[in-house]
Amino acid sequence: MRLWHEDLLSNLPRQQLLGQHRECAALRGNGWGKPHATINYIFDYSPYKLFQYHMLVITEMEERGYHPDTLWKNANYRGKNCLPFHDLQPLQLTHPIYPEHNDAYLSECIQNLKTKGIFL
Repeated sequence: MRLWHEDLLSNLPRQQLLGQHRECAALRGNGWGKPHATINYIFDYSPYKLFQYHMLVITEMEERGYHPDTLWKNANYRGKNCLPFHDLQPLQLTHPIYPEHNDAYLSECIQNLKTKGIFL
């Protein structure tokens, strides 16, 4: 699991972009709080930040002509098999959304994509 640096979303190939949507959906649902070395940092923040990130992914998907379920545009929605949040407080959007998504992380993501044969 990985959340790509948000500055790469518009350049991700179809497979990685759609995979990112699936990962965000899983993390927003029953995956919230379940440890995974690559993304543990997200659990240090409100789930609202993950919603904000997911909205960037959804916006990019829509710009490419995909039609993700509009239920994901509700910050409290957590999928069909998970109870919604009821007290999720909106946060001001920051750039990057996660401070861990710094220049070093951007380089790490670019290198990771290169190992998959994806050159941006």
